[in-house]
Amino acid sequence: METAIALNALGALSHESRLAAFRQLVQAGPDGLSVGELRERLGLPPATLSAHLNVLRAAALVEDEREGRVIRVRANYAQMNALLAYLTENCCAGASCAPAAACKPNKTGARK
Repeated sequence: METAIALNALGALSHESRLAAFRQLVQAGPDGLSVGELRERLGLPPATLSAHLNVLRAAALVEDEREGRVIRVRANYAQMNALLAYLTENCCAGASCAPAAACKPNKTGARK
């Protein structure tokens, strides 16, 4: 990962509501959440959540997909793992203090 991309991702996560949204999406797993579900969990007005999601999208931390009238948002685990790898790339001067394995969420089957 390039430094500019890492800075963009870290900047996107540096707001309380955006970090909370991203954490909710990571916890939701690969099925993600509808924008409405995410809004209810966070207690944010629709326009505010939309603005925060736009910042997370621009940093490639979340992806969304239209399912009929619903927009489903998912954490981009590959981007999250790349950011974590970038942050720990030279950890402990090469000693064996590597973080846990990259996150690979299990498919839960049917989408909600």
